Amino acid sequence: MCELSLEGKVALITGGAKGIGKEISLLFANQGADICLCDTDIEQAEETAGEIRDLGRDSLSFKTDVTDSKQVQDMMDKILDKFKKVDILINNAGITKDNLILRLSEEDWDKVIAVNLKGCFICTKIVSKVMLKQRFGNIVNIASIIGIMGNVGQSNYAASKAGIIGFTKSVAKELASRGVCVNAIAPGFIKTEMTAKLPEDIQKKMLQVIPLGRFGEPRDVAELALFLSSKSSSYITGQVIQIDGGMLM
Repeated sequence: MCELSLEGKVALITGGAKGIGKEISLLFANQGADICLCDTDIEQAEETAGEIRDLGRDSLSFKTDVTDSKQVQDMMDKILDKFKKVDILINNAGITKDNLILRLSEEDWDKVIAVNLKGCFICTKIVSKVMLKQRFGNIVNIASIIGIMGNVGQSNYAASKAGIIGFTKSVAKELASRGVCVNAIAPGFIKTEMTAKLPEDIQKKMLQVIPLGRFGEPRDVAELALFLSSKSSSYITGQVIQIDGGMLM
């Protein structure tokens, strides 16, 4: 029997205010979890937290820079004061600053690596200490198909997401003996604010190489994240699951 209920669980979702992060937050709340979400956009985060409370679940929102370990630790302390535990971590916070390699500034390289990869490291390190004591936990890192196949003008983004994939496999081996599962999701073209910024001609070209003939929805990613955070995936760890409509086979 497929067990997707998260009743009694506490989930922390980074970048949880909008897009894929928001979709995950709302779906997890619908499945019974209390939700802690952090984002640099605190107004949007509080709005999403309000929607979660309307679903009958508890929710905390934080304005947190995931590249700052002190801010992340302060957030974790507040979460533990309230809920006493964290069962699920979704490392979703991410940015893009695209440019061709010859035009890519060091600043834009450093920023993308910091948010996407270092942020994943900091949050995982701090949350995993709690999960190891609990002898239970699920960590899901949002990577990208670009981290596997690369893409013109996205060397910094591709490097950060490829780093997440290697990080996921390594941490999964470290934490498995204590009952903590660590997996990654590699979305393809998902309709979000981030992808909406791409020129129309680029979007058309990408659609042509997707066998299913459509772009993904945030809900598609959220449902996979739910599976990887539930009892139904208890024997899955260290895996990278593509969700791309067949774009890369």
